[in-house]
Parts: sequence; C-alpha cells; structure tokens
Amino acid sequence: MKKILFIALTLPLLAGCQDKTQYEQTVLEQMQKEQDITDYKLDPERMTSCVVELSSKNMPGVFTYDPKRLETFRSYSKMLTLKTAEHPEQVMAELRTEFGSAKGLADAHRNYTESVMNCLSALIMESEEQNKPKEPKEAA
Repeated sequence: MKKILFIALTLPLLAGCQDKTQYEQTVLEQMQKEQDITDYKLDPERMTSCVVELSSKNMPGVFTYDPKRLETFRSYSKMLTLKTAEHPEQVMAELRTEFGSAKGLADAHRNYTESVMNCLSALIMESEEQNKPKEPKEAA
C-alpha cells in the first residue's frame, strides 16, 4: 500500500519535471538562434537559466511543481514554437484557450519578452564589467 501511495505521489512530480525541462529546452533553442547572444558572445545556457527563472516568477502557481504552473510551462513551450507549428492558426486558438483569452496570451508573450530583454541586459552589463580593463591603484 505504501508503495502504491508513493508512486501515486511521485508520478505527477516526474511529469512536472518533464514539463519544466521541455520549457527550458524550448527556451534554449530560441536562445541559440538569438543574434544578440551570438553578437555579444553570451552563453545561451546561462541566458536560458535566467529567462526561465525570471519568466517563472510571473507565472500562475505558488511553486515550481504546482499543477497550474506545470500547465503554464507546457503552454509557454507551445507559444514559443508557434512559428514552426504545422497549423499555426489552430495552435493560436488553443493558446488563447489555455491562457484564458487573447489578453492572457498577450500577457504571457509580454512576460517572456520582458524576461529575455532583462536577462540580455543583465548579462551584457556583466560581461562588459568582466572585460573592462582594471585601473592600476595609485600609491598614496
């Protein structure tokens, strides 16, 4: 009985891990195509971590494996692959339903875009600080 209960409780977590991992993979694919990341010689994996973390803060759900958040990870992944979908109009209609409305979909897209821009800005500033020549200290 304990084994069945354990399996019943851990199965949703495993599925949840897959949803978040799929979102991370989708974001990574987007970051590898992003020209600014190439131009500024930023690490796409580091950018992905930043975007996933930042965008997750504005997703529904209290914690990472909250069922509502896991559903949102799936929806965000679908949103990011809309351009390559076989039937984009159908996927767009599904996304409107999943996000509750066209406004909900627009809010999700804005959340993702703002996360990308904020992470890009932060990582560029960080890389500039690291590449900045250090000024010699003057003796007093």
